[in-house]
Amino acid sequence: MSKAPRSATANRDWGSDESRTSIMHVDMDAFFAMCELARRPELRGLPVIVGGRGRGVVLAATYEARAFGVRSAMPMVSAMRLCPQAVIVPPDHRRYTDVSRSVMTTLAEITPIVEQISIDEAFLDVSGARRRLGPPTAIGARLRAHVQAVHGVTCSVGIAKNKFLAKLASTHAKPDGMLLVPAEASVPFLRTLPVGALWGVGEKTEEELGRWGISTVAQLADTDVATLQAAVGRVHGAHLHDLAWGRDPRPVVPVNRERSIGNETTFGSDQRDRAAVEARVLELCDKVAARLREQNLVTRTVALKVRTNDFRTLTRSRTLDGPTDVARELYRVARELFAAVDLRGLPVRLVGVRAENLQERAGFAEQLTLDQASAERPSAQREAELALDAVRLRFGKGAIGLGAGGMAAESQREFEDAERLRDSRHAQAG
Repeated sequence: MSKAPRSATANRDWGSDESRTSIMHVDMDAFFAMCELARRPELRGLPVIVGGRGRGVVLAATYEARAFGVRSAMPMVSAMRLCPQAVIVPPDHRRYTDVSRSVMTTLAEITPIVEQISIDEAFLDVSGARRRLGPPTAIGARLRAHVQAVHGVTCSVGIAKNKFLAKLASTHAKPDGMLLVPAEASVPFLRTLPVGALWGVGEKTEEELGRWGISTVAQLADTDVATLQAAVGRVHGAHLHDLAWGRDPRPVVPVNRERSIGNETTFGSDQRDRAAVEARVLELCDKVAARLREQNLVTRTVALKVRTNDFRTLTRSRTLDGPTDVARELYRVARELFAAVDLRGLPVRLVGVRAENLQERAGFAEQLTLDQASAERPSAQREAELALDAVRLRFGKGAIGLGAGGMAAESQREFEDAERLRDSRHAQAG
């Protein structure tokens, strides 16, 4: 999707005909930042940045901070240079996930045809909900009021005849607004926009089109397809021409489950010690596995992300022999993936681990690996990690962690306490 800013001159009223506009795009406004303001109202009106200090990046920023040029994914150092008076708030991903799930549940109560595309946005096809809930604008107004009343956050809604136009409409409705683009107004609406507003037009494509004298969607629409294909390629040129005329045949495809769970971290200083990077990978695998167990999920694929100090990002993934929620099994694969990464002699800036191809734990038949099958107690490692979960539940997430060579000696007492706690709970349950 385009990251280009919306058109400052775009009309905010394109008519009221909703007869052929059943696609909605719901987009939470500055989601992470708004979640923080909801529980810290004293920060409202101030420039607030959600992210880590030092070498971290901006995860979200309030509109007051954005006025200074602060943007998501910007290095925190750059953000603080632009807005030194900003209030820095550390992220609380658990809270953001909880609010997101609640909002998505509300969307699913409107229509089963919901396509969640990120933690804070989704497409809806409300054609089947009209008779029950009214026209799309009435549905959107009710939804926006509900989300703000329940969670203290705002969302913007775009309504149009297809996904592409609905997304553009929500962008131009921000913040905390709603925009209807009637079917007959689709092309006139598009012709007011810069070419960078189109999906698939990044900086390079925009520069290339500019060399051909194309800087607006109107100019692109009026250019013959052959010329566009000569400028940006056969497939891309035809696709952009379709978008410029408001053509997007993609349906809203329901997505019912989180597709991946991951964690990543940026080192305080660029790291050349591979052992230190592997130790951090183990920590990340521990966190990912704990989240899998918490949600009763297992994963079939482990993905590793490595960013070197020149900001080159490398990703590698591997499918497991069988589904798992055990950190040690994730780490074994992640460590092998890291060993195969060519760092070109550069230090590591960031490392991340992600579990993909998720499924319900209750829905798979467990197949032991060779290591598990030869072990005296095949489930011992998982039981040990469940014991760690119990310790963290009681004493906090930082109370205990996995050691690089098995359970660290200094953690043995806590592990035994966790075992006793787990046995006690089983006895009470019985």
